[in-house]
Amino acid sequence: MTKQELERFKTLLTEKRLENMKDLGVLEAHQMNETSANSSGGLLYSDHMPDMGSDAMEREKAFLFASRDGAYIAQIEKALKRIEDGGFGVCRECGLEIPEGRLEAVPTTTICVPCKGKLASGEHRKSA
Repeated sequence: MTKQELERFKTLLTEKRLENMKDLGVLEAHQMNETSANSSGGLLYSDHMPDMGSDAMEREKAFLFASRDGAYIAQIEKALKRIEDGGFGVCRECGLEIPEGRLEAVPTTTICVPCKGKLASGEHRKSA
């Protein structure tokens, strides 16, 4: 992969990281506001069981979204590290270059489509 291509993917990954960090910040701020409102009795019908259930569901959804965003940011960080180390775009299974189209679709990937298919079907190599 050329230096120009690596820079393009580095920019793409950096933008995705920033976008997800903003999303994570919004979720955290929203969750903090919800928690503060609930603890201070901010809800008009705080003892209404359906409302309490809805609030709990919303908190759970926010937590799941935050967890997902946090995991994706970690994957982005690893991909950026691979760019710096020279391992970006190389399949961890077969060692061949991952096609650019696959990297554009999933820039954090570490595996090419044929190897991904083999892993999914259980045909992957046995590790010692």
